[in-house]
Amino acid sequence: MTITIRQAQPQDAFAVVPLIIEAIGAIANRLTGEQTDEAVERELTILFKREDNRHSYLNTFVAIEDEEILGILVYYNGKQAIQMDANLVQWLEAKNAPSIVIDKEAHEDEYYIDTVCVTPASRGKGIGTLLLQYAEQLTQERGGQKLSLNVETEKINARRLYERIGYVIIEPWSIIDEPFHHMVKQL
Repeated sequence: MTITIRQAQPQDAFAVVPLIIEAIGAIANRLTGEQTDEAVERELTILFKREDNRHSYLNTFVAIEDEEILGILVYYNGKQAIQMDANLVQWLEAKNAPSIVIDKEAHEDEYYIDTVCVTPASRGKGIGTLLLQYAEQLTQERGGQKLSLNVETEKINARRLYERIGYVIIEPWSIIDEPFHHMVKQL
């Protein structure tokens, strides 16, 4: 198995958007201002193809084998998230979305792993770990010293995995009024 990781491209939306939705669940509804599965996927595809928000292809990396996308990483700088989220709020306001509050997910001095998701058929093959390692590499290349992520408090196995690879719970966090652990790895 030869897996490579590359920057996502707009045409990857068909494979990437469903994985983002699977990973973030109800957050996708808030980010798109939509309620039906069809509408959420349609609007998230629009966001993915744009260049000015957290779920843009510019912030997404794909793990591929033989041109098939096996997993995704959505990753960005916490400081850049402020402007990206302001852009998202403007987009939501322009379409008269019912919810325009975008929860902060990272501190400004952190690089942030927003989303990691692997296709069901590819799970258990270490692809998620490769994507996490890639985020560490990118952070170091970009001069960052902290890499963070949020994990839902009830996802104990995920939290243990992150702790095994060096993440530490720094503080409680809330996203859409749901409890998370904010975890940071010093690089």
